Amino acid sequence: MNDFQAIADRVEITALQAEFTDAVMMRDRARLAALFTPDGVLRMPDVPIELTGPEQIRVGGEKLQEQWDFFVQNTHPGTVLIDGDTATGRAHMHEIVRLKNGVQGLNYAVYHDRYRRTTDGWRFAERVYETRYLDTSPLTGSAPSTPGWAPAPHTAPAPYTDPAGADRLERTAAALAANGFTVEVLDDAAAARARIAELVPADATVFTGASETLRLSGIEEDVNAGDRYRAVKPRALGMDRVAEADELRRMIATPDVVLAGVAAVTETGSLVLASATGSQLPACVGGAGRAIWIVGAQKIVPDLPAALRRVEAHVLPLESERARAAYGQPSVVNQLLVLNAPARLTQGTVLLLREAVGF
Repeated sequence: MNDFQAIADRVEITALQAEFTDAVMMRDRARLAALFTPDGVLRMPDVPIELTGPEQIRVGGEKLQEQWDFFVQNTHPGTVLIDGDTATGRAHMHEIVRLKNGVQGLNYAVYHDRYRRTTDGWRFAERVYETRYLDTSPLTGSAPSTPGWAPAPHTAPAPYTDPAGADRLERTAAALAANGFTVEVLDDAAAARARIAELVPADATVFTGASETLRLSGIEEDVNAGDRYRAVKPRALGMDRVAEADELRRMIATPDVVLAGVAAVTETGSLVLASATGSQLPACVGGAGRAIWIVGAQKIVPDLPAALRRVEAHVLPLESERARAAYGQPSVVNQLLVLNAPARLTQGTVLLLREAVGF
């Protein structure tokens, strides 16, 4: 093969990569499918997706694109190695996406390609998608989908305060249940307050963790200011932190029931709790006979990395503000607890609210 042919092949393969991105961006599924050989394969193991042949690729692409609110893909050509009528290569991808179910973020990935020369020019024999970096932080932009569209203002409200929609709420509830939690979806904090009165038997020892959700809902006052339960916190506040440390530790760690909030809940079915002192964590992780978490809908995030970002970017600043007013110093995250399932000896119940409440 002469040098001119090698140059022409490289140009055509680079154009093939660009054509793929253009077909994706234009949502032209038929054109996208035509870029593959009859036995061509599109593999995306992280999704996971494996499509073989132009027809599967066309139908699969249509199903993927139906889920998009918006999608932006940029291709940066990588290496190409030509061997007669076949070649291998890579293309580097930068993508921004928001799905209709609320999942969103940006990623960097690599397509590992095999190419084949055909009578219609070079085509993909195989594309294998490898994610190299994924960031699911909420996106502040939007797509110009209506005539009156305008870019979102710079001062748009923080997305961490917005309650998740019904689809995300149901998906989160299902994932929690699959992980072993008992889950109840309730309308609001008032409903949670009434449900706590039904779930927690009279005369039980009850410990309330530090939580704006419990305070704002009135649950904290019901437990600690009433006489229905043997409330742990009022007794603990009157104990000597040094002389009675062992009794205090055991009392807080092993109540009949612990009531608590969370910093985040993931759509994959995990609860994330953050604490400065760690006092409420032992009861939540197995010390209590029953743990009940009350969770506002604004705390739903896609996954664990997004949950940790919510803790640092949203929960900690608000808790520090509260701590300064109450104690004269900011808060810190000294302990993080991730519950992928309830502890074996503790019955775990999540009251998932449709409204936003707490931090």
